[in-house]
Amino acid sequence: MEFDLENPFADSPSDSLSSLLLTESDHLPSLQSPHFHLSLRNHVFSLISQLPCTFDPLLSYLAVNYLDRFLANQVSLEQKPWTFKLLAISCLSLAAKMLRTEFSITDVQGDGGIIFETQTIQRMEALILGALQWRMRSITPFSFIPFFISLFMLKDPPLRQVLKDRAAQIIFKSQREIKLFEFKPSIIAASALLYASHELFPFQYPYFLAAISDCPYVNKETMSQCYNVIRDIAVEGYASVLDMVSSSDTAVNVLDHHFLSSESERTDGNPAAATTLRQEKDLKRRKINGYGDNLTVHISQV
Repeated sequence: MEFDLENPFADSPSDSLSSLLLTESDHLPSLQSPHFHLSLRNHVFSLISQLPCTFDPLLSYLAVNYLDRFLANQVSLEQKPWTFKLLAISCLSLAAKMLRTEFSITDVQGDGGIIFETQTIQRMEALILGALQWRMRSITPFSFIPFFISLFMLKDPPLRQVLKDRAAQIIFKSQREIKLFEFKPSIIAASALLYASHELFPFQYPYFLAAISDCPYVNKETMSQCYNVIRDIAVEGYASVLDMVSSSDTAVNVLDHHFLSSESERTDGNPAAATTLRQEKDLKRRKINGYGDNLTVHISQV
């Protein structure tokens, strides 16, 4: 069965949420591990990000997840350039097998540098599998996105998709930040969605904040700490978000389309009503495009 990051326990959906919550800590890498080499991690992370097959962000995300968990459990690993490359290729290869993504070892290795034989890569894969105790169905923040989005009670699929896509973008970007190692995947998911909702739906944000804060599975103090880290990461990518907002299938345009469809129903030829609605729409656009301002959140006060 193909592995789905959003539903790692697809074979037992009846108790998937409780299973995820019970076992998510088992899938956390730890900086406290005496075996974890941060410099090695950063080097291999960069290699994975640069390899030509990583056009699929889910593939590289899962590969880095395997990398982090491996480094937290592996006793020793020789730190040489060929080791970095071999580890990056092997993590990607395992992720591609789990996601059933087309993957060519030859294309990934390129024309220059060290070329590894298939048997060498398989031996490294076996080493990674042993360190991970064959727990390849990683529990990640993506595993909790559907649950937390359901708390927001967004009725329109396009709006849910916009929120989900923005949260995913934040989660992808946040994987480089080791400060997030101390937070469970569920807390990272909640924080990413909350920040994305503040960006995209500022008028509805207080409701979203209350919905997540009232969730029995969320510790508000921990989420507040995680949110601050997520916010700093998202602000760093502010320019890329503005590029996203200017594209044809962005949150603003989806909201405009949704707004215009309802506007025609509400104005019904009334010029005064149409003027009021246009003013509301302009205000919403300014709020969305200016989401980077004044993002202080008092989660502990909810």
